[in-house]
Amino acid sequence: MAEGQKLSIKQAITGILKLQDQGRYSTLIGIGPMSSNLLKASFELARDEDFPLMFIASRNQVDKDELGGGYVNGWNQQTFAAAIKQVAADTDFTGLYYLCRDHGGPWQRDEERNAHLSVEKAMHLAKESYLADIEAGFDLLMIDPTKDPFQMGKVVDLDKIIEWTVELLEFCETERKKRNLPEIGYEVGTEETNGGLTTTQRYETFIKKLQAELSSRDLPMPSFIVGQTGTLTRLTEQVGHWNYANAIDLAKMAKKYGVGLKEHNADYMNDETLLLHNPAHITASNVAPQYGTEETRAYLKLIKVERRLKKEGLIKQASNLYDVLLDKAIRTERWRKWMEGDDVNLKVEDVLQDERLSTEILDISGHYAFNDPAVKKEIKTLYANLQANNINGPRFVIEHIKRPLLQYIKDLNLTGLTTALKSL
Repeated sequence: MAEGQKLSIKQAITGILKLQDQGRYSTLIGIGPMSSNLLKASFELARDEDFPLMFIASRNQVDKDELGGGYVNGWNQQTFAAAIKQVAADTDFTGLYYLCRDHGGPWQRDEERNAHLSVEKAMHLAKESYLADIEAGFDLLMIDPTKDPFQMGKVVDLDKIIEWTVELLEFCETERKKRNLPEIGYEVGTEETNGGLTTTQRYETFIKKLQAELSSRDLPMPSFIVGQTGTLTRLTEQVGHWNYANAIDLAKMAKKYGVGLKEHNADYMNDETLLLHNPAHITASNVAPQYGTEETRAYLKLIKVERRLKKEGLIKQASNLYDVLLDKAIRTERWRKWMEGDDVNLKVEDVLQDERLSTEILDISGHYAFNDPAVKKEIKTLYANLQANNINGPRFVIEHIKRPLLQYIKDLNLTGLTTALKSL
């Protein structure tokens, strides 16, 4: 557990469920750690608004160097934990924050899935990654063996999911106890829209079978079970059809077993839908690419300011951030997961020659290239040009990222939640 925390994430979720019984409903945000700027924006808001932070890192974002590392700041588990601890100190944050593994498990790194690794190899690498999570002090591990290594969109058989989930959870608990470490929370389930845990009946079947298997091995129940509420993120939009009736049914079902309903793909939601989350009793929602897009948009606005400064004769030479970021972002090819239809298979060179597509993909995937040395060099030049004219570029970026964060904080009734949990 991260330094200074008085509540484990398991205790926090239990507390949120208790607060529901007292008429206090709040939905935690699982924040995808897209950059150091996002960390700072998150900690400043959590400090001022008094709510717990959950940073959810996928294996593509943060992982062992030996397994390929992560695209976010080149972080592995240890450097990620250290960076978060440092930003917490820098922002005088003394509240609750949790390091969470999002989508841990076999075939969860793009290269592992593309290589169609065998079950044995994929499970071995998954365990290696989880062990690094545990040793780095992660508070929550998502056990997600739901990806099929051969067919995109195919949902793995439910019994097989349960078998692998139990095997991985048992491994994590064994390794945690060997090291005499504090309890870890677990998250299980799948948010797949095409056959995952979408109906109350299928959701309860999963919970019952999982509970029986875990109980027989004296293993803990998870803190979260992911259920499908209708969310779906494509491009930079929420294109899903959020379903209140399904959400409240799944939430009540989860609570019956003492766990919280977790929602994934909750980016770009409007106020109406967000405000309905509390009556729907959703315990937590994950948001990630939206914050990366907001940071990209902040840089694009500053680039326009910089160009104006040059036009007005206030600087000699503007940065080349736009062209460099555009090129690097497109060449990552990580944007493919957010595209629709045939655009998923577009060739990089064709995208680069299409101004409309290039602009669209930059908006979606600029954050995948923030750690590129050439991009960082141009950002440094941009900031210097702005600072020479009394414009604080880094502060503008952080405040820009705060805008969607604050919308979710207010709509999901997070203000004061840490104090409420500690008072139980």
